[in-house]
Amino acid sequence: MDHSQLIESLNFRHACKRFESAKKIPKEELSFILEAGRLSPSSFGMEPWHFIVIQDQALKERLRPACWNQEQIAGCSDLVVITARVSDPARRDYFESMFARREMAPQMLERYLEIYQNYIDNLPSLYDWCAKQCYIAAGNMMSYAAMIEIDSCPIEGFEKEKVESILELDSTQEEVVLLIALGYRIDPQSKKLRLPFEQIVSFR
Repeated sequence: MDHSQLIESLNFRHACKRFESAKKIPKEELSFILEAGRLSPSSFGMEPWHFIVIQDQALKERLRPACWNQEQIAGCSDLVVITARVSDPARRDYFESMFARREMAPQMLERYLEIYQNYIDNLPSLYDWCAKQCYIAAGNMMSYAAMIEIDSCPIEGFEKEKVESILELDSTQEEVVLLIALGYRIDPQSKKLRLPFEQIVSFR
C-alpha cells in the first residue's frame, strides 16, 4: 500500500455502532487482525496481553447487559476482550524467560533483570502499566482491520467486575482492559472529525 492508501484506511476506520450480524469475518482475516495485535510493541517486550475472541452468540448476549447494553456487543461478528495479564510481568520466572529470548551475555542479562525489577517494584499500578501496552495492541488491531475494510469499535463502557465474572476470569491473574467489536458496518460512516495537523504537531 502507498501512503494515500494507508491514509484512506485510517479515514475508513471509525467507531462502528451497528454491524451486519449475519456477515462473519473470514478466519484468515480475523487471524490477520489478531496477529497485528500479537506483533505489537510493549514496554520491555513483556507482551502483557491476552486476546479473548468471543464468537459464541449466547455469550455475547450475556455480556451485553454488563457493557451498558450496547448494541455492537451482540451485533458484531467477533468480540475481542483484551485483558492485562497482571501476574506475569511481576513474576521472576516470566520476565527472566522473556529477557532470555534475546540471547544476551549473562552479565548483561543480569543488568537488564535488575533494571526491570526496580522498575516494576516502583510502579504505582501494575494494571495501569499493563493496560497501556494493551492499548497499543488494540490500536494496531483496529488500524490493520481498517486496511482490509473490516470495521471496529473500541469499547470502554462496561462493568469490569461483571465482565470478568461472566468470563470466569481470575482477576489476580488477568483483568479486562477494553473490548473491541469487529465486523461489517450497516450504516454509512459518519464524518470524521479531527483537529488540523498544524494544531497538534509541532517541530523543534
